[in-house]
Amino acid sequence: MPTILLVEDDPAIRASLTRGLVEQGATVSAVGSAVEAIRALSTDRPDVVMLDLGLPDLDGSDVLTMVRATSDVPVVIATARDDDAEVVRLLDAGADDYLVKPFSAAQAMARVRAVLRRSTAPGEAATDHRVVVGELVIDPPARTATLAGRELDLNRKEYDLLLALATRAGAVVSKRQLLAEVWQLPWGGADRTVDVHLSWLRRKLGETAAEPRYLHSVRGVGVKLVDPASRS
Repeated sequence: MPTILLVEDDPAIRASLTRGLVEQGATVSAVGSAVEAIRALSTDRPDVVMLDLGLPDLDGSDVLTMVRATSDVPVVIATARDDDAEVVRLLDAGADDYLVKPFSAAQAMARVRAVLRRSTAPGEAATDHRVVVGELVIDPPARTATLAGRELDLNRKEYDLLLALATRAGAVVSKRQLLAEVWQLPWGGADRTVDVHLSWLRRKLGETAAEPRYLHSVRGVGVKLVDPASRS
């Protein structure tokens, strides 16, 4: 059961999201300002920080900088700002993921699980870094991926794309997010990049867009990676 520090200045959103995350199985400590967030981070030691940017006393991006100066706790930005350059800047500044409002508590919880899978607590001996979704097994330290025991021949971007989706298994990831995370590119001018790499990746996974197994497109939203067994 993850412990989340929710930093959100809007009382209604804070209460609603807290309730939803608790229903999803999380323990939530909710605060409404940067000062409270820094204080809570030092005393509560949460597993994940979910950080709004529009705080009353300090911009959330400055809070991110302060957090990164003292802690490696995963930080998920949760904000209404959807400017591409801002997304890329915050990911480069140390944010682990980026959620654009409005979003559901279920989606937020999926992102929390994803960043926790990608992180290792300080001093904790990680015996298995693998990401497993059905018969798909990804080993980030070795940068390898196997499907039903057969190693996949992936180029660098195909591997990074697969890992980005697998660590968010079950959640829809937008092409905008994939461009920012995998290619460090803003949206626009390169929007076909994700489609092309998804096509290559599907071929290597032995599927097609018309008959998907792992990679499922959600029209107008993005793509998600799922365990085929969960859909049977």
